[in-house]
Amino acid sequence: MMWTAAPTDADWDATVEALTCGRPVLLLAHVSPDADALGSALAVGLALETRGVDVAVSFGDDPFTVPRILRSLPGQHLLAAPAETGDRPVVVSFDVSAIERLGVLRAAAEAAETFVAVDHHATFTGFGHVCLVDVHAPATAVLALELVDRLGVELDATIATPIYAGLVTDTGSFKYAGTTSATHEVAARLLATGLRHDVVARHIYDDEPFGALRLLGAALDRSVLEENAAGGLGLVWTVVTDADRATFDLPLDAVERVIDVLRIATEAEVACVIKQDDAGAWRVSMRSKGRIDVSAVAIGLGGGGHRFAAGFTAPEGPRDVLHSVREALAAAEHLPE
Repeated sequence: MMWTAAPTDADWDATVEALTCGRPVLLLAHVSPDADALGSALAVGLALETRGVDVAVSFGDDPFTVPRILRSLPGQHLLAAPAETGDRPVVVSFDVSAIERLGVLRAAAEAAETFVAVDHHATFTGFGHVCLVDVHAPATAVLALELVDRLGVELDATIATPIYAGLVTDTGSFKYAGTTSATHEVAARLLATGLRHDVVARHIYDDEPFGALRLLGAALDRSVLEENAAGGLGLVWTVVTDADRATFDLPLDAVERVIDVLRIATEAEVACVIKQDDAGAWRVSMRSKGRIDVSAVAIGLGGGGHRFAAGFTAPEGPRDVLHSVREALAAAEHLPE
């Protein structure tokens, strides 16, 4: 079931009231946060700080490690490990489509007096006391910007920077189909604050340790193209194990570049990277050029996401994962480009 409801003015007003009524606030990104999730949380956290709110930002990973490409975003001083967040009666999640994506902080969110979910996934499963969900927004960061505005906080370069990071990444540097003229208007407003968009882009896209480049080479070298898969539209896939990462002393987030390169293969509609995390589970990332809705595939396999980008986590190994993915893609509807 896809989420269709849009946030109302009453929803926004209730959220602003909860955030500014003097109670401690906890802002959450999803586990293994990306720029949209953590950038949105940090931006709203910085805005609340200017209002004198007791605010902390976190995500439910244990161990708690900020992805390397996000460590330059403003607001790092607001970050707290799950064990350090304490009891906070107001919790807001950002870019979390399913409550399981809160990880070890799920209980803290469910116990909150007020729990607000801010998201843009059509696969949002419906949780929280207030849902600020707009499936037409190109990024959760756009909703974070509206929340900053409704808090009455002036947008400056510090607050705009993490919002811009979320916008530029979730639109694929404005390449994805969800990008509209309104998206560029938001970007223009953010750039007008004087933020260093070149620095943001460099940290996110053009700053990798040499070991990550060698890992990328190894992953591409073992990649497999199945032109007859996905109903003849094609599938390209590869596997990255924890041993591969250990060889180059790399964290899991260093694998993200692999899917970005693999997805450009002309012969494949869908790209898939099966990567093993530190606990031994297999995290599966999928990308589509648009003819197949990979979010529908991911939902059927216990995950979620967007039409063009989705994923899920599986306890079984690559052989079983690939069998499930192939079957789901074979049964998937072929959409117009």
